Amino acid sequence: MGTLGIVLIAIVALLAGVALGFFIARKYMMNYLKKNPPINEQMLRTMMMQMGQKPSQKKINQMMRAMNNQNELK
Repeated sequence: MGTLGIVLIAIVALLAGVALGFFIARKYMMNYLKKNPPINEQMLRTMMMQMGQKPSQKKINQMMRAMNNQNELK
């Protein structure tokens, strides 16, 4: 096995490592975001009050459901 074979094996191993690392990191982040959503009801309530709206529980539940459905589609 010459130098060319060693170089080809190194390139293939590098590409396989990059692909495997990408998918592992993606899976980890998806699980993390599912367990720790970026926006919760209290944050949503605060944002609506800052925009000058008086948030009702029904409206907050509706917006949370819409955000959860958006995340599930991805």
